[in-house]
Amino acid sequence: MRLLDRYLLRELLIPLGYCLGGFLIFWITYDLFTEISNFQRNNLLLRDVGEYYLVKAPEMLVIVIPLALLLSLLYALTNHARHQELTAMRAAGLALWRLALPYFGVAVAAGLVLFLLNELAVPEGAEKAERIMNRYAPVTTNSLGQPWQREIMFINEVEQRTWYIAAYNPQTSEMVKPYVECLLPGGARRLISAQRGLRTNGTWMFLAAEDLTIPPDNSIAPAPIKADALLLPELTETPRLLQSEIKISRMDRIKTARKAQLSIVEIREYLRLHPQPEAQRRDMLRTMLHNRMAMPWTCVVVVLIALPFGAVSGRRNVFVGVASSVFICFAFFVLRELSLALGGSGRVEPWLAAWAPNLVFGIAGIVMTQRTT
Repeated sequence: MRLLDRYLLRELLIPLGYCLGGFLIFWITYDLFTEISNFQRNNLLLRDVGEYYLVKAPEMLVIVIPLALLLSLLYALTNHARHQELTAMRAAGLALWRLALPYFGVAVAAGLVLFLLNELAVPEGAEKAERIMNRYAPVTTNSLGQPWQREIMFINEVEQRTWYIAAYNPQTSEMVKPYVECLLPGGARRLISAQRGLRTNGTWMFLAAEDLTIPPDNSIAPAPIKADALLLPELTETPRLLQSEIKISRMDRIKTARKAQLSIVEIREYLRLHPQPEAQRRDMLRTMLHNRMAMPWTCVVVVLIALPFGAVSGRRNVFVGVASSVFICFAFFVLRELSLALGGSGRVEPWLAAWAPNLVFGIAGIVMTQRTT
């Protein structure tokens, strides 16, 4: 790495660290004032609130990283321009695109972090935050309490199995009164019911179970097989798949869909098992899928936008960069929210709705940078 690249990186990473910390504190403070009534109503203690924001930190970082990168880039570039450093570098024969290579390296690394957070930490963190919020929720008579999910129906269209579960615990993978109906080759149906179900060694085990096979012609079936414990390795549905089904089943509106934190793996698996979902849910899921893939590239678009705004020569005040970042962020997020809403409602193709903000701002950044050079 050249000495110049190390210098540019140092001048960027220091304000980036401050911006990340500052934005994260601001976001937590804003959310705290928004949720404080819910914390009080749910009787959360101070340590519970701290744990709540610890597990929600990845979700906030996904929003904060592009903002912090944009502001730190505009700050660094404006600072270089004020001291005529960019003019000297370009007079030495270095093109603006060459000077931006360290910035693109940081953007790619930030995009990779953002992608990993969205896939590995954000979905699990959202579930943990919900459990913490309801940690002290009162348990009514004959109620299983938190975190049990009730009245679950799951259809595996590919393998032709339908699940009905009276109650399911996503933390322990325990079931109350599970019932599975399987369509066998040849038209026969297999009905499996039990009082309890649990996951052991990667296999579903039904307790106090009954296993009945009904012939395809609906003739008199043999008596059901009863077992105290019945291992069912043929049931390939995993606890993670069941939890994804629960989250997606709540997506009855665009607003609730936007709040659902789903990974690319969860969305693709759901679409694989449901080849023909209802139109609204299909559009929302496909828009979310493309949005998950487009989001990491936002960091690269941030560099393309920051270059022409921050690299203009002249003795500008550093606060010009701050004002520019506020305007750019506002315009980008308005366009993204509008685009995703159109995609989720089926008015725009899902891939176009998810990628349109990146394409618009990315192309605009390239054109303006070329004019600057």
